[in-house]
Amino acid sequence: MLALYLRDLRMGIRSGGGALTGVLFFLAVIVTIPFGVGPDLNLLARIGPAILWIGALLASLLGLDRLFQADREDGSLDLLVLNSDRHMLALTVFVKCLAHWSASVLPLVVAAPLLGLFVNMQPLGIGAAALTLLVGTPAIVFVGAAGAAVTVALPRGGLLISVLVLPLVIPVLIFGVTASYGAVNDPDPFMPPFLILCALTMFLAVIGPLAAAIALRSGTD
Repeated sequence: MLALYLRDLRMGIRSGGGALTGVLFFLAVIVTIPFGVGPDLNLLARIGPAILWIGALLASLLGLDRLFQADREDGSLDLLVLNSDRHMLALTVFVKCLAHWSASVLPLVVAAPLLGLFVNMQPLGIGAAALTLLVGTPAIVFVGAAGAAVTVALPRGGLLISVLVLPLVIPVLIFGVTASYGAVNDPDPFMPPFLILCALTMFLAVIGPLAAAIALRSGTD
């Protein structure tokens, strides 16, 4: 599993600049929002956590179609499906999700504090938003794995993945933004939504790879 993680991590870093594309898209979203809402710095600071989360969510969806694409093209996906039972295949998908998150989504989390300065966020708010992104973005990848498994055989499945995944990750977005607001708004709590966000990520870490394994096995039958 470690060898698989390192292999997918190297492939994710080398293939098409996925991390750079995601960060540039993230930057484009953050820079564009002030033109729409106006130059009010107080307003930007209030909605800053939501801007960061929406930008990171949309950027995370960009590379999900590549999660199984390379393995399908070289035939290794069929070998993984045929030589593994359902639980081992789910574990394999889990490792691939971790590698994809490390290569494509983790750079977004690293860039979030710098981009938070562009919307006049407080240091505490920036730290809270980065922490919630660190905890919550893996859930997006786990859900995306199921969508990528369903559309892996389709020639233009990238858009369909976004349509399938986006409604399912709305709870992650809600609790991530709520926890970020709770860190800077005194009456609002931080820990309850943050703990729910952690629970969602752990729940989807089990359900997402298992659903993806079932979809991959069904696709080969």
